[in-house]
Amino acid sequence: MHTLVLATTNAGKVRELASLLAGIPGVHVVMPKDLLGYSPDVVEDGETFEANAALKAKAVAALTHCLTLADDSGLEVDALFGAPGVRSARFAHERATDSENNAALLAKLGAMTAPDRDEALTARFRCAIAIVDPFGGGEVHTVDGVCEGEIVPHPRGASGFGYDPLFQVAGTGQTFAELNDAEKHAISHRGKAMAKARLVLEKLLLAREERLRKLEVHE
Repeated sequence: MHTLVLATTNAGKVRELASLLAGIPGVHVVMPKDLLGYSPDVVEDGETFEANAALKAKAVAALTHCLTLADDSGLEVDALFGAPGVRSARFAHERATDSENNAALLAKLGAMTAPDRDEALTARFRCAIAIVDPFGGGEVHTVDGVCEGEIVPHPRGASGFGYDPLFQVAGTGQTFAELNDAEKHAISHRGKAMAKARLVLEKLLLAREERLRKLEVHE
């Protein structure tokens, strides 16, 4: 059994990532706090989702000495020139709640003129996932996923987290918060990224098993 650490403290991400990882044999998913007794505070000062995911994965892997997976994701609104972007979780302020971030986004869009507001609706969610295996040399493996959509003027739906009630997925007529888990996983940015991440994890686990077999032979 191989321990896989999820380098996040976001409860919504933990639930989704654990669900998307279900079915990978020989993997035991834990949080950093389960191994360290605390949740490490990693400074996310990267300019891209990929950079921040890599920062978190490397930091937690170094602390736990375990296979580590980190997710960094966020919302890009075209009329805001890609904002909130990497500051999606901190759009209202550094320790903002989901409700505060949603309110800040709607206020920002509401302050725009009518013609600009129409254009402001187009948006996308991006997700970058980084995986680090200290046992395999510590190389950072990154994958990503994108989901196109638009911002609705009022929150809809009771599921999900973050900006999900405001993000209507292109071609569905529904926000992420109006979809069930299976429906969201099939089309979301995180679901697409995790489909690629599962392939990376499977290769890393196979390489681990091969190294372990060689060690046993030498012993």
